[in-house]
Amino acid sequence: GSSATFDIAPEEETAELLARIDRTRLPLHVAAIMDGNGRWAAARGLQRVEGHAAGVESVRDTVEGAAGLGLGALTMFAFSIENWSRPPEEVEVLMELVKRYLRLETEHLIANDIRFRPIGRLSELPADVQILLQETSEATANCQGLSLNIALNYGGRAEIVDAARRIAERAAREGRVPDFDEQTFGEYLYTRGLPDPDLLIRTSGEVRVSNFLLFQSAYTEFWTTPTLWPDFRRRHLFEAILAYQRRSRRYGGI
Repeated sequence: GSSATFDIAPEEETAELLARIDRTRLPLHVAAIMDGNGRWAAARGLQRVEGHAAGVESVRDTVEGAAGLGLGALTMFAFSIENWSRPPEEVEVLMELVKRYLRLETEHLIANDIRFRPIGRLSELPADVQILLQETSEATANCQGLSLNIALNYGGRAEIVDAARRIAERAAREGRVPDFDEQTFGEYLYTRGLPDPDLLIRTSGEVRVSNFLLFQSAYTEFWTTPTLWPDFRRRHLFEAILAYQRRSRRYGGI
């Protein structure tokens, strides 16, 4: 029962959850909105930036858990277009954390056969961040395992607008509007080549889409947890997948 979990070490609990997952029915693509870094820090009398720093360990453990499980794709919302409105010092720390993550993790990603792909309006990021993103993408380009997509300077509406702009530019070049339907429209999105997310995880008890993967998540299953992101570990990912496997997905049918 739930009371027994207090007697189990996290590693044992994690192994027990892992054993219950049906490997033949894994979600192809899991997305995550990483919420609660600021609240985690405030609860400990720390500055918000300490929460962001602590959240990096959660990213590492969750990515390792996803790769070990054999997931095809994991998309994590790291920095939204709206986040530029935060205090400049906080934005600066977030950018430094992105750079540190890339410097420290690239070899680890290669060793775990993880392909790294940043998505968003990347050209508006600081030049040194862009260079590292490009280097990590190229270094992991031949990896065949998990596709790890980090959404940076990302907005779901901006993504749809950018796709529409690309279609308009192509129409201007070719002198005609290219044929496209919902399927081919997806090829103009940042996530082209990926299946739509089957499962979206949101931490810290928030229950909203927050402008994330708007087009792609039309039939995505949502799973929320009160756990704040810096406390999130692979066992929470496994809980989310088990919850997903208990659901019946009808896509508007009976």
